[in-house]
Amino acid sequence: MSEGIILEEAPDIHAQFQVSSPAMMVIFGASGDLANRKLLPAIYKLSQQRLLPPNFVILGYARSPLSDDEFRHRARTSMVGNSEVEFQGSAWDAFAPRLFYISGEYDDHEGFERLQERISMLEEQWNIGGNRLFYLSTPPSVYEPIITCLGNADLVKPAGGHNWTRVVIEKPFGSDLQSAHKLNDHVLSVFDEDQVYRIDHYLGKETVQNVLVFRFANGIFEPIWNRNYVDNVQITVAESIGVEGRGGYYERSGALRDMMQNHLMQLVSLTAMEPPIAFDAKAVRDQKVNLLQAIRPLSLDEVPDYVVRAQYNAGTADTRPVPAYLEENGVASDSTTETYVAWRLEIDNWRWQGVPFYLRTGKALPRKASEISVTFRRAPHLLFDSTEGFDGASGQGETGLQAAIQRERLIEDSLSRNVLTMRIQPDEGITLKTLAKRPGPSVNLTPVNLEFTYGHSFGDPPDAYQRLLLDVVLGDSTLFTRRDEVELAWQRITQVLDGWQMQEEQSSNGSQPFRLPTYPAGTWGPKEADGLLEKEGQHWIAE
Repeated sequence: MSEGIILEEAPDIHAQFQVSSPAMMVIFGASGDLANRKLLPAIYKLSQQRLLPPNFVILGYARSPLSDDEFRHRARTSMVGNSEVEFQGSAWDAFAPRLFYISGEYDDHEGFERLQERISMLEEQWNIGGNRLFYLSTPPSVYEPIITCLGNADLVKPAGGHNWTRVVIEKPFGSDLQSAHKLNDHVLSVFDEDQVYRIDHYLGKETVQNVLVFRFANGIFEPIWNRNYVDNVQITVAESIGVEGRGGYYERSGALRDMMQNHLMQLVSLTAMEPPIAFDAKAVRDQKVNLLQAIRPLSLDEVPDYVVRAQYNAGTADTRPVPAYLEENGVASDSTTETYVAWRLEIDNWRWQGVPFYLRTGKALPRKASEISVTFRRAPHLLFDSTEGFDGASGQGETGLQAAIQRERLIEDSLSRNVLTMRIQPDEGITLKTLAKRPGPSVNLTPVNLEFTYGHSFGDPPDAYQRLLLDVVLGDSTLFTRRDEVELAWQRITQVLDGWQMQEEQSSNGSQPFRLPTYPAGTWGPKEADGLLEKEGQHWIAE
């Protein structure tokens, strides 16, 4: 008998995520864009991967009068036209019979009685038991009526029983601290906190989760992830499109509420939080809450010095012409709604004291980008000094020469700094900028990148909603926001909103109406945002 190496069969990496218990998912707003573009395709792909049991049933509820067959036809059409879905006829034939639909108003008690009857009938027909997932894919204005009607119709079972009931609520969760607190009170009058899943799809992105893995699984970075080695942190979430006909919605929102309160605050938390004792829901969210508590609050007078806001003017972004924000449909001619925000944020704790976090988000910027850049301090003594190969101020006219020289100095200073950039989207990956000697007899330095790209190593990352929906069904709330986390983020945002309101009120007492700074569409924002960094000898990296 010959000797040899015995190879164990590789475990199925999906096995630990397979759902064995049947369940019903009720999607409120099932005829809308989010349900057809994201939710139903995500469930379909989970079904293709056999991560959901055959008796996982989807029941749509919306105002539009549709039959079951019409709902299935809409879902099929959206998936066939979705580039992120690998449509398979056989998989669809197995999936489609699990789709059902009922129409009704969101504040109609009779409609919810019909919903209760349909749920009971389908649970018996499909032998589901009583596991129920309610997904609020609706405008925020109907969150409270839906929650009320679910409670009145006795559709919510207490936590801790034999079967589970869970609710997923989309952002925005409130429009300020007061409204978020009120909505939380209302939701928790019907559900328990551990039944509530406040979803931010950014947390479902593989590259966002990789921030924690990169920090805490690599011993070479955690020791230097602090004020002793980090000079500053920059987080950019940029969109190349304007409001594109959604001016009416955006007037009620603005960049601060739309992006800063959720996406950017989440990225700040993951970048700066302390190591959790375990990668579970309580431990991770406890540390995120601790971090949000450490963000330095701004007084009303400080807001203009730390936060810059602006609106885009007409221009060209990503090769497309963009009209000025004030010319968009649904936008008031004297609107002070911001399409751009930059914030110099400080964290008052032992790890980050004195390290500025520069956050910015905006519409009609040159390109779509979401990335975190950590700039490390310079080496204590620079043995080498060369800026050969980098554009200087030569060729500049007298006008703007001093500004060009200053910017040249900032760029020269940045050459001697290592920068770690984690790209959330697009081109997901991680880049570390280091210095190397350029070939030749003299010692000339040039920056080079050590780079990891997600697509090259693992292929295209899965859609965020796949991961998050599967986590809800499995009962894992690690990647969802808790009540105190939501309200702490809103507390910091509301302080900025109050400062802006005071600024506008003071301006209205003068002779000139209040106007925001502007920036041409297709540029990286107003000069005031550059000044936020340049007065401290910094410059934006993602440009």
